[in-house]
Amino acid sequence: MRGGTVVERFGLAGRRALVTGASRGIGRAVAVAFAEAGADVALAARDVEALKRVAEEVEGHGRSAVVIDCDLADSARAEAMVKAAVDGLGGLDVLVNNAGVMRCVGPFTDLDEADWAATLGVNVGGAVATCRAAAPFLAAGGAGSVVNVASIMGLGGMPFAASYAVSKAALISLSQALAMEWAAHGVRVNALAPGWTHTAKTDAVSGDPAAFDVAVASVPAGRWADPDEIAAAALFLASDAASYVTGQCLAVDGGWSVDLAGPGLRGMLAALGGRTPVGDG
Repeated sequence: MRGGTVVERFGLAGRRALVTGASRGIGRAVAVAFAEAGADVALAARDVEALKRVAEEVEGHGRSAVVIDCDLADSARAEAMVKAAVDGLGGLDVLVNNAGVMRCVGPFTDLDEADWAATLGVNVGGAVATCRAAAPFLAAGGAGSVVNVASIMGLGGMPFAASYAVSKAALISLSQALAMEWAAHGVRVNALAPGWTHTAKTDAVSGDPAAFDVAVASVPAGRWADPDEIAAAALFLASDAASYVTGQCLAVDGGWSVDLAGPGLRGMLAALGGRTPVGDG
């Protein structure tokens, strides 16, 4: 663990970070939060114009930003992306694998093979290729950190979104495997599992009042997250405050993943004023 006060350990002063999928949503929030915490940031995504706007936000915090045009649907581009980040920042201390797609929604038997392959190709293949390319640079400083952005859908079965859930479960497993392999090199690897979050990807749900009400009812906290709340968790995992944390999956989901009762049972218990509807025997 690096020295410093508690507050300093929660910062990223002097660190160099690469964030994929940084043009909007959670990726943008992570990049800006890292800059505010003192890091220089390489921003990678397909939408270069959007990346330029994020770069302005990063630079507004007095940090350097490197814009990298990269589509991880072609995982072969990961090596060039990492090289551009290292060249632009002078090294690499933190990697956030956030780029992802959700191409297949519907019954499993109706899923298109090409969409299934595309989902796993970006969400898993892109992260694998990026980790492989970044490994020597992260290890060079003896205190590197990787944050793989998974999902609560990767923590359990999710109907009608099988390919996305499988890809995020794979990211969690990858994080655990690499945490064990890379610990000896001083590199920590963790996964982050956001719950329902207000982003462009979830607009179809948040924009449908009926669907949104059902989604909110599934969250014990009674609301969705803002991207900044997910970014704060990513900052913790990337920082020295988490220097003894590796191989873990941090769910940031308002209690969704531990709600064994579910919204229906919770509603019934609430109506009973917390009294159990079941006798002693």
